[in-house]
Amino acid sequence: MSRSQNITLEDFKKLTERDAVAIRGRAILEPAGGPGDKIFPPTHSVADNEKRPGAKYAFETRRRDKSDVTCVLIDSVQSQANRMEEALQALWANKKLTLPVIEVDLSAAAPDVGKVTSLTAPHRVADALLRDSSVNENGSSTLFRMSTLGRSFTDATPRNAGPLFRVCPTGLVFGIWDSTGPKGGMGTKFARVLTSEIVGIGATKGAKTASRIDPTSIVTASATIYVSANPDVVGCPWTENWKEAKRIDPKKELSAENAEKWGKKDKAGKPSAINHSNFPPTIDEVAGGVTIDHAEHTIVLSLAGLRRLDFKEGASEARTVLAALGLVAVLAAESRGHDLRSRCLLVPQEGNALALKAVAPDGSTTPLTLDLEGALALYEEAVRTLPAPLKFEKPAGEPLATLTPSAKLAHLITESRRLAATGVDVGDQ
Repeated sequence: MSRSQNITLEDFKKLTERDAVAIRGRAILEPAGGPGDKIFPPTHSVADNEKRPGAKYAFETRRRDKSDVTCVLIDSVQSQANRMEEALQALWANKKLTLPVIEVDLSAAAPDVGKVTSLTAPHRVADALLRDSSVNENGSSTLFRMSTLGRSFTDATPRNAGPLFRVCPTGLVFGIWDSTGPKGGMGTKFARVLTSEIVGIGATKGAKTASRIDPTSIVTASATIYVSANPDVVGCPWTENWKEAKRIDPKKELSAENAEKWGKKDKAGKPSAINHSNFPPTIDEVAGGVTIDHAEHTIVLSLAGLRRLDFKEGASEARTVLAALGLVAVLAAESRGHDLRSRCLLVPQEGNALALKAVAPDGSTTPLTLDLEGALALYEEAVRTLPAPLKFEKPAGEPLATLTPSAKLAHLITESRRLAATGVDVGDQ
């Protein structure tokens, strides 16, 4: 069904409610540089005694065609969900998508961040950024959790998903767990019904080199670098004079021994800790990239999972909206390409771009040809059919509510940024 043969809303509703258990998508990807070009998967922290070649990558053995194959995770389900929500955010901000969105205005505490929304916050409407912010209700500032809007979704369950649907329908698509709300671990919990993952097949570990030649020829022995006690006054976060340094122990007199050196472990106090001097060539085999035969992108939208959601009214219409929203998310992210991180740009193999299929209860499949424009049209038509109790209150691009960070949250943000700006070790992230 191309754009000119677009699936009708009625047929899509039947697909969602009865004729299919899932919609799946598959694509074969390869590095943009061509087969054999090195790519870099996401890295994960490892202990010092685990720093073997490739240790930072998520390798695993998968069963394919009756053989064991070494594979590597290139983009996780969680990361893919974030990318799809970012794509939805862009559509919503450009007024192309009607969707309930709550935003937190962080401009005062973090001007570079600006606004975070229930589409970009890691835990959606249950995120701590929303929890620790306030909304103007009846002329007074009220913590989000204590407001009428904040309380409206905390009692949502799969048997009554309406309250969450009206506030954050993406929570029903990508999953949500309100673990830090008033009910703790017993809070609102919905499993994700849309999963997407990119895996490298036939993966082999690589190595990378790094070095730096300082044009000014600064050498390690030229100075000992300390953390400045008054960075705002001197206009620089570091100093080579221990008398201007921050004390390690504020209770003791300042001395060269009680002055805090800049940097961590073996680099502490060296010019290299502030990115001066030569860096000798090194070889990194722990996170040196990989080569792969190809990558597989797999998407599953569980219609069976959607059918487990019930609503007091308009259940069929709501589930159809959620299914269409899932397809919009998939196609919107796909239209942006797969530039996943530095040196990890993937493109479809010729003839193997993303193909969607509806999977029937008996396992048979039917091609579902739908572009982003057609999916948006289908979604907006489905939204218009929602009954009054489920209708979205705001038009596309207009937030359901704008929150402001509480004083405590604003202090956490500004203090964290102040410490990070000094370049000192601020602990595990």
